Amino acid sequence: MSASVKDLLFSLCSGASASGCEYLFADETIKLLGGFMPCGVDKSGNIIGHRDGSGTHFLLDAHFDVISLIVTGVEKNGFLRFDKCGGIDVRTLCAQDVTVHGKEELYGVVTSTPPHLMKSDGKSAPGVDEILIDTGIEGDRIFDLVSPGDRVTFKAPYRSLVGSSVSGAYFDNRSGVCAVLKCLEILKENGCDNELSVVFSSQEETGRSGAYAAGYNIAAEKCICVDVSFAKSESTPKNISAVTGGGTMIGIAPILDYQMSREMQTIAKKEGIPYQLEVMADSTGTNADMLAVSSGGKKTALLSIPLKNMHTCSELLCLDDIEATARLMAAYIMNCGGDSNA
Repeated sequence: MSASVKDLLFSLCSGASASGCEYLFADETIKLLGGFMPCGVDKSGNIIGHRDGSGTHFLLDAHFDVISLIVTGVEKNGFLRFDKCGGIDVRTLCAQDVTVHGKEELYGVVTSTPPHLMKSDGKSAPGVDEILIDTGIEGDRIFDLVSPGDRVTFKAPYRSLVGSSVSGAYFDNRSGVCAVLKCLEILKENGCDNELSVVFSSQEETGRSGAYAAGYNIAAEKCICVDVSFAKSESTPKNISAVTGGGTMIGIAPILDYQMSREMQTIAKKEGIPYQLEVMADSTGTNADMLAVSSGGKKTALLSIPLKNMHTCSELLCLDDIEATARLMAAYIMNCGGDSNA
């Protein structure tokens, strides 16, 4: 797997796996992970890989599911009612292109009332119960193709911006999956033989149950969770300090292992890997919280990729930050994985 970070990221984002239906786009990722270790899918929908080895047993996690919609009702003439499946801002939905995963994939558009016809002043967003998905199918044929419970994912172009910045959908958290795969590539090139487990986890966007199940079943000594986090922009709160292009974000929080966080800073400085600190007062809101307390507890660290416009179809990140995350993860394993008591 010698693809560039951008090519790999765009490939990973080309198909969307809604929470609870991760199998919709699992085959290609299983193939990629299978280039490094035997892998498969567990009962929770997690993609799990494992490689025997010596030294410290590491578990690397990045959630694979994405935000989506779920069909709640089917109306005549191709209209679908839906609800959110994950943390979606309703303001970003109107006029979005979507794919309905029914008996066959259908193209659709979320309805949007023209401003000329709005009864309100247009300053408040409609509720999720006030908008529909229009598939354009006439008559009753829609009832044969779509059922309540079918998932709906978003269609969005992927674009290169200035420098190494890119925009598109599902960088949360396909960028984390990309970083883990690139980390495995570095470890392979350097002949690292640590015991490794990799989890591309399910259902993070709807409660993080996939990581909790995987953490219970995998007896790793140290976990590194990779996700995205908030990057500073003109519209973010002033306390957001991370910037795109500033390097990977090393998490510091009570639930995270403080020694691992500090060791990562030391190694990043030694290796010249750009990093930023992300300090959290309690939990992290990521799979790291589940892994840290699963099956008696595990030493857990969190690396995050700075992301703008999270949970939209125009997420923006810097490819250099994915590379920095992969490099630091690999350097940590190679520097701190030789002794199983490390």
